[in-house]
Amino acid sequence: MPELGKKLPPLKGQISDGSELKLASLKGQWVVVYFYPKDSTPGCTTEAKDFRELYAKFRKRNAEIIGVSRDSLKSHANFVAKQELPFPLVSDGDEAWCRAFDVIHEKVLYGKRHMGIVRSTFLIDPDGRLHQEWRGVKVPGHAQAVFDAIPAK
Repeated sequence: MPELGKKLPPLKGQISDGSELKLASLKGQWVVVYFYPKDSTPGCTTEAKDFRELYAKFRKRNAEIIGVSRDSLKSHANFVAKQELPFPLVSDGDEAWCRAFDVIHEKVLYGKRHMGIVRSTFLIDPDGRLHQEWRGVKVPGHAQAVFDAIPAK
């Protein structure tokens, strides 16, 4: 599990356009990595739209946003197109990113227990160190709270 102030492991993954994204390649800027359970579900769609609406403001603060779920590249590509998302979505089918950030836990849905992604967000500073984390996120107001945590230039 990442610790505040510590560097993150060298993660890489395929994004919705089929190319590879390396977390280390984003060094020098703030990076928001948000984990969500599933493309095109109500809460996940609202969260993606909230980050989309603030994306220009994040970029003005030298911040990039990355969404991560276990969905396929095809699912991500459809989600990105339908919601007009300007940021990449990592397809984490092997759960490497999820394990690195410790976001897969037991959840209960309709009375049934299963292992799933707990909605979580991580803010990484320009030196590649974990600056802040939010776990068990409630969607309303969350994207704004993440934006507010990034220092103005």
